[in-house]
Order: sequence, then structure tokens, then C-alpha cells
Amino acid sequence: MNEVLGLRPKFDIPAAARRSVAQVGLLSYAEGGFPVRSLAGQPAALVRAALEASNGPVISRWGHILLRRALASRLDAPEGMDPVLFAALRTRTLGAMGEGAVARALAQDIDGSNYDRALSDAAFDAYVATGDILGMCPVARLQSDLREDAEWELVQGICSAYLGETRGANRRLERALGTGLASEIDVRLAQRFAGAAGEGSRAVNVEWDGVEELTPWRHSLARVVGAEVPEDLRSSASSSFDLSEVLIPATPLDARIASADLAGARGLLSASAMVDLYSQLWESDAYSRDDKINAGLLRAAYVAGSAAERLSAMRQLWGDGADYGRLVLTSYAAARLPVSQDLAADVAPLIASMLAAGLDRNALRWAGIVPEGSEAWAMLALADASGNTVGVDVGAVEDFLDEDTSSERRKSAFLIAGLAGLGKLESDDTADLANELGVNLTRSTAWSSKISRAAQVENRPLVSLLVGLGMQGSSWERMTPRHLYHVVSALNRVGLSAEARMIAAEAVARG
Repeated sequence: MNEVLGLRPKFDIPAAARRSVAQVGLLSYAEGGFPVRSLAGQPAALVRAALEASNGPVISRWGHILLRRALASRLDAPEGMDPVLFAALRTRTLGAMGEGAVARALAQDIDGSNYDRALSDAAFDAYVATGDILGMCPVARLQSDLREDAEWELVQGICSAYLGETRGANRRLERALGTGLASEIDVRLAQRFAGAAGEGSRAVNVEWDGVEELTPWRHSLARVVGAEVPEDLRSSASSSFDLSEVLIPATPLDARIASADLAGARGLLSASAMVDLYSQLWESDAYSRDDKINAGLLRAAYVAGSAAERLSAMRQLWGDGADYGRLVLTSYAAARLPVSQDLAADVAPLIASMLAAGLDRNALRWAGIVPEGSEAWAMLALADASGNTVGVDVGAVEDFLDEDTSSERRKSAFLIAGLAGLGKLESDDTADLANELGVNLTRSTAWSSKISRAAQVENRPLVSLLVGLGMQGSSWERMTPRHLYHVVSALNRVGLSAEARMIAAEAVARG
């Protein structure tokens, strides 16, 4: 009735405090973001298509970091695109790549009165992914008719409880269960959460019997209210829940650390953030010595009495080398090791570890002891910004091809693609080496034409969006040398050569 009579306020803040929907974002140009007008003159249809198609993780850690930077930049919408839609698309893409906290912060840059359904959906997913259910309350209360689904109704009930409307909240949640709008597990979790609000406190049993699927809502609410999720549900759930484990403050420290390797490999966590988590575990009295084994190894990687002991601790953390997140974890410890021929047997993972955190100068200190044609040489050749520290000649590349034991010599194909994209190989040599491997680096597609054109006009954020699109996937098996070539070439052409070099080196390390 209030809506019909026009009694519901359209705005929840005074006119003088309302924010413009132009230049929405978190990073200004001075803070490392892209220029505000970067996308304003680009085709709205192209930007929208790139954002809509970016609906999952990015296989490259450095590609993820670059895409996050572009999406979080303070930007004007392309001409002809609704700024709120532009914010919604960016928020959704950030959420899809696991960046729930950044997605939430971006959505918060829009006043609740300006939300539409698309932004509401993207923001809701971000709030759930970070365990911040109450963060959605201002929009849910102000624009309650934006959605009509079960989770939206449950949020309405939770918000009512925390505003002191205890009886109304209880009735709303019971009605959602009684009418069959929401399943029992979802309602019980919501009741447990709502029950923690003041006078509404009451015991609510959360029973998982008959629950066959773990949804983001169930996972998030369970963490927030301290309900244990059955192991069979948790183990069969997607990796997106592992990323949420890192983002939800209520997640126990050991569970956050268990998910940190994936988050680090994806690019959500920096090497420093990973070390901070392990340091908290080491200092905590709540965990046993057995729980702290890896934390102890990480400490030894920094402070053990000799370089050999520090390297030994790193080796134990790396295991069989399949977990790239562990290389991220040890990046700064690897950078502290002295350059020594005695450590040369492990120089490849050491360099991969340093480059995982962008420590290229530290890695290049080892250039004098790595054999030409080795994997360590290949990564340094790609990482060398000046091209003067590590020489690149066809003979060394051919030596690498001869020694490559990776599946279908994918590391070799990535090396050639990276060197060619960085302009470190002559075109004739590139063609000969590519033919030897049976790969075609120059075949044109709609995507490669778009990213090449964006590079031609030197539009960094558009190139970054298209890089993210071209590197969609959950594993490096989905990456092709041709895509890598176009990614590295486009980034190098627009002045993002540091990102180009790190992506190329990462490809060889993970290929």
C-alpha cells in the first residue's frame, strides 16, 4: 500500500550526499587504476559482450590480477551504456572470478536507490560470497520489490530482525517455510542468523538430512552461524566455495589456510597475504603442533641457519610441484636465498616462485648460473625486461625444445608464443619453430581481431578485459599457444609489458 500511495521513500540519503553514477570504481588513476575516460569512447556492445562472456575464473594468476585491476578502476561507462548496468556487469564478472570482496566494494560505490535488478543480483552474490549478509539490507529494505525469490525473502526477514522487528521477522521466515517458497535448510540457517539479533535469540536446530546440494547461501550462512557442513556436501562442491572460505571472516583459520593455495594460485591472495595467514597459525595457541607443520616449514624457509636448510623447507612445501599456490607462498623466501651453484638443481622452481610474485629482479640475479635452454633460462628469458641480462637465440630455444618433457611439448609452444609476443624472436625464426611444433600462432579469430584492434588504438583497459576473456578456464590445459601469443603481444604493444612478461613466464612454469 505504501508503494501505491507513494509513501515509501525513493532515497535513503539526503540529496546533497547522493553520489553520481559516473566514474564508479575503487582505483583512481593515481592509485594504479586506468584513466577514467579509457572506455568512454569504446563501442558499448563490445565492452558489454566482453564482460558478459567473462563468467568464470581466469587460468593465469597474472591475467586475473590484471583483469581485477581493470574492473576495479574508476571508469566512466562507454557512451550509450547505462552506468548502473556497467557497474553491474563489472560486479558480476568480479564475483564470477572469485573476487567477492572487490565485487562487494564496487557495488557499494552505487547508492541503494540507484540499484536495478542486474546490480542487485551481482551485489547479492558478492555479499553472500563474503559472508556479509547484512550488507544487503539497505537495498533490500529500500527496494524490496527488486526480487521475488526465496533467498531475497529470507534476507528481508533477517534484515527485519536486526532492525528490531523481531515478531515480523519470525513470521516472515516461518511463512517462507510454510508456503514452500524456501527449503527447510535455508530457512533454518536464516532463523539461526536472525535469532542472534537482540531479543530474537532462540535455539534453532540446523539439520542437513536430505540436503543434496551445497549452495552459496547455505555455505555462507553455515559459516556465519557456526553450523558444520557435512563433509560429503562440502567435498562435492565447486572450487568457488574454497575461495569463499578465504573471504568469509567467520571461517576458522585452518580452513582458510586450506583454501589459501587455490586463492594464491588464482590471484586472489598475494604472497604477503598468504604468509600472514600462516604466521597467524604459527602464533595461535588454538592449534596443535601437527596442525602447524607447514607453518613451521614456511618459517624455516625464512630463518633456518643455512641456505640449504631453507631450500629444503621450501622443497617440502612444494611437494611434487603440482600446486602453484605453494610457489606463490614461498616467493619472498626464495628471493632471500643467495645465488649459489650449490642450489642450482632447484633453480627452476625457485625462479618460478619468485616470478609468481613479480620479483623479476631477484630472479634475474640467477641468470649467470642457469644453463641456456633449460626451463629456468626460459622463464628468465621471458621475464627479462631489458633483454640484456638473458640472451635469446634460436639455438637455445631449440635446446629447450629438445629437452622438453611436458605433454605435447606445451612448455615449448608457450615459450615460443611468449618470446614472439614480446618481440624477442624474429618472425622467420618464430614461423620455423612453430612449424616444428605444429602450432599456428597467427591464425585470426573474432577474439584475436578484437584484442589486436584494441592494442592498435592503445586502449589498456579494453585489452585487459579481452585478455581476461581469452584466458577463461579452470586449468592451463584450456590455454592454447595462439591465445598466449595474442595476449602477450597485445599487452606488450599497449605498454603493459610487465604483465605480458609475467604471464608468459607463468605459462612456461605451469604449462
